[in-house]
Amino acid sequence: MTFHPTNFEEVWLIELSPHATPLGYLARSYCEETFRSRRLCTVWTQCNETLTPLQGSLRGMHWQQPPHAEAKLVRCLRGTIFDVVVDVRPDSPTFGRHQSFVLSAENLRQLYIPEGFAHGFQTLTDDCMLHYQMSASFSAESARGFRWDDPAVAISWPLPVTLLSDRDKGLPSLSAVFER
Repeated sequence: MTFHPTNFEEVWLIELSPHATPLGYLARSYCEETFRSRRLCTVWTQCNETLTPLQGSLRGMHWQQPPHAEAKLVRCLRGTIFDVVVDVRPDSPTFGRHQSFVLSAENLRQLYIPEGFAHGFQTLTDDCMLHYQMSASFSAESARGFRWDDPAVAISWPLPVTLLSDRDKGLPSLSAVFER
């Protein structure tokens, strides 16, 4: 695995290092020792997969607040996505800033997202499958989100949005989340 820095000290773009075999390849996607040496999360309480069939679909922007804050390790197993993280730590100098990444089955990249960052993605191809490892189980009481098109955050999504959940349609702006 190769760890690439991002605009946020705590967020890492991780590139798998495949080893060719007669059957294809073998690549390590997680190693407790490697993650611990970088002071990253090494306890994954829950793993989820999503399948999003339609290109242009958007999921996000979501995170969990303490006491159920979570780190995530996200990888695209099929298709290609435009993945976005946003700093939602109110006392952070980078609060409200974002960075985007392209994750695909072909580029073998995954994203380490620490606690305090919102996450969302848009599918760039049909039939995208993602695998998530999370450091905390889902807690509805701690679940938060803000609008994908919040002008104050100004994420430039690459495609027109073709599908959005009812939950995501009703999310408030980022500033409204922290006014409560």
